[in-house]
Amino acid sequence: MSVYRYFIKDFSKKSQIDEFLNQELRRAGYSKVELTKTPMGTRVIIFAAKPGIVIGRRGQSVRDLTKVLEEKFGLENPQISIASVELPELDPRIMATQIAMALERGVHFRRAAYWAMGRIMDSGALGIEVTIGGKLTTQRARTEKFRQGLILKTGDQVEKQVLAATAHSKMKQGLFGVKVAIMPPDFDFLDRPSMKEISPKPAAEAAEISEEEVEEKVEEEDAPRTEEPAAETVAEKVDEKVEVRSEEKEGEKTADSEKA
Repeated sequence: MSVYRYFIKDFSKKSQIDEFLNQELRRAGYSKVELTKTPMGTRVIIFAAKPGIVIGRRGQSVRDLTKVLEEKFGLENPQISIASVELPELDPRIMATQIAMALERGVHFRRAAYWAMGRIMDSGALGIEVTIGGKLTTQRARTEKFRQGLILKTGDQVEKQVLAATAHSKMKQGLFGVKVAIMPPDFDFLDRPSMKEISPKPAAEAAEISEEEVEEKVEEEDAPRTEEPAAETVAEKVDEKVEVRSEEKEGEKTADSEKA
């Protein structure tokens, strides 16, 4: 077997196992699976929002999964371990599955979408987009999109950092599709402006500057202050000047009349 066929076969097997676990562990909030080959066998790590449902009563569900993985998918001595997801609200696969399950229970699609968006935004996400497609209200299929916050649509950052997942639900009307795209709180904006941090001045310089400033303030306080004239005194001076000018004009008029 060539190297290319080996990796293709390995990837296809992982995809089949992932799809199988997604169908079997929907109620447990299945997120993803990691497969690692060890000398003792194959280590399988299942990430889920509710690990208790995956384990089952007295570990019966884990034993059943081990048997299926060994017989159906040909894994050598699979050793399953369960890991819980810290923030299920920021996992698009879990949220898309929950919306699909809500639609199957008869919840209106708008109510299910807004409920999921509220939980995701409360968890600290920068943006969320929920897309639901199918025969929503009529016999003709259509697509409804719900957005909140900031969500990027194109670019290399979207492919690498924006989290997206899809889920499906079988209804009487037909097959419904749900897609959830989340911008995580740690999204790295390449075009965001950055501010340079100014390093603080040394302690000695700061002490010298502070002493000089103190001396200047003391000198300003000791210097005599000239009080500004009040508004009333200014008005009185203006009236006096007006009276003097009127008297001078009357004196000039009398002098001109005497000469005449």
